[in-house]
Formats: sequence, C-alpha cells, structure tokens
Amino acid sequence: MSTLICFALKEEAAPFHKIAARHPGVVTLLVGIGRANAEQTVRRYLAANTPTLVLTCGFAGGLNPDLKLGDVVFDLAFSQLPAASCQLPAKLLAAGAQRVNFACTDHIAITAMDKWKLCLDTGADAVEMESAAIHAVCAQKKIPCVTVRVISDTAHEDLPLDFNALAKADKSIDFGKLAWAITKSPQKIPQLLAFGKKTKFAAERLAEVLGKIISA
Repeated sequence: MSTLICFALKEEAAPFHKIAARHPGVVTLLVGIGRANAEQTVRRYLAANTPTLVLTCGFAGGLNPDLKLGDVVFDLAFSQLPAASCQLPAKLLAAGAQRVNFACTDHIAITAMDKWKLCLDTGADAVEMESAAIHAVCAQKKIPCVTVRVISDTAHEDLPLDFNALAKADKSIDFGKLAWAITKSPQKIPQLLAFGKKTKFAAERLAEVLGKIISA
C-alpha cells in the first residue's frame, strides 16, 4: 500500500516530514494554495504514480464554534474504501480526530463574520481551499481520497491580517505586501507572532494524528 499525503504549505507539512521518512510507502507532496494549484500538482503527480490512497491535509478554519484550535477533523470522498484502508475512519477516530463536513472556498475566511456566513450558507463545520480539487482528480483516477485537516483558527476569531489582500495571483503570500502591511500596522506584530505559534501547534497536532494512523 502506498499513500500520498498532500499539503498546501511547507509549514503545514514540516512536523510530519520526520515521521514520513520512517515509512517508505508514504510520500508527501506540496500542492500550493488553492484549487487550481492543487489540481495541477496532483494531476501531474498521478500521471506518473498510482498511490492506493490520497490524503489531503493541512490547516482548516473552524466554522462550527465547538471546534477548538488543534482539533483534527476529517471526511471521506468515497463511502467505500479499499480493503487495505477500510479501517482508516476507525483509526482516525481512535487517534482523536472528528468526522465533519468541509466547505472548500477560493478565499481565506478572514473574520469571525466571514466564518459565520459560510457556516450558514454551507452548513459546513470547517473551511479550507484545496481538498475539493484533489478529491475531483482522485475520483477521475478512481483513487480513494480522504481529507484530514487541523483547526488552525476557530470560528470565533479574526485572522491578524487580510491574507487575501496580501496574496499574489498564484495565491502565495507577497512578502513585500506583508512587510508593508506590518509597517503600516506595527500593532499587529504581537497578533502575528501569536498566530504563528497557533499554526505551529496545529501542524504538530496534525502530524501526531497522521503518525498514529500510518503506523497503526
């Protein structure tokens, strides 16, 4: 059995890399931010490789107010998994993950109000930006796909900056714009530092759960 584990960002994947190195059947792939980048990267990878399972992983924003920072959440693209991975939902639950509904959007939900509106509009528990595209490519290839994400910001909190306004056309952060935004609003620096600590904790929590399910 071989498993492809996709992350949008290196920061999401970093704590998991050492774990993955101990499992030769596990491959990690950075797909970039957003649906277009994810689709292109995964399609290119699957043109040359055929994993038996794909996990789309990384950060998610909480829409359900009951979800806390560091909560690992998951959902399935197919109701039936192959025999080699049919125990995966049970393993995720045993590792402390929760099964939820996801919304996949083209923009980061910046404010608590944005998240509240998304929750009302979609009925989803969490929001992210890549999994719908990855699921669609895997469905075409008939490869089972599971979303496993970690809550990096809760339904009640605003992000420290409008990261949508700081993004390049390819959805990556324009560090020149980021530096200018910080220069204009230096009072945001403590919030950005706190946010960095939160995302680091979330990535470590995700790595812990992924390590449990690939080792079980």
